[in-house]
Amino acid sequence: MRRQYDFSKARRNPYASRLKQSVTIRLDSAAVAYFKELAAELEIPYQTLINLYLRDCAASGRKLALKWKPARRGRSLTSA
Repeated sequence: MRRQYDFSKARRNPYASRLKQSVTIRLDSAAVAYFKELAAELEIPYQTLINLYLRDCAASGRKLALKWKPARRGRSLTSA
């Protein structure tokens, strides 16, 4: 190993913007099972498959049509 290295002609990593970011996400077991089965069929890691799916959703601007039900009102303490 050299004592000093010359980085004067070095260049930045052109793929640095493509590096992946590690995150923690909670998924229900049914979703994980689905992607694991599909990944096994396609012979790719399931986390890669989830990333590809999410990237496709982001690229196409796909959004879920969610309709939240209003919270049920509980019985008040004053009513008897």
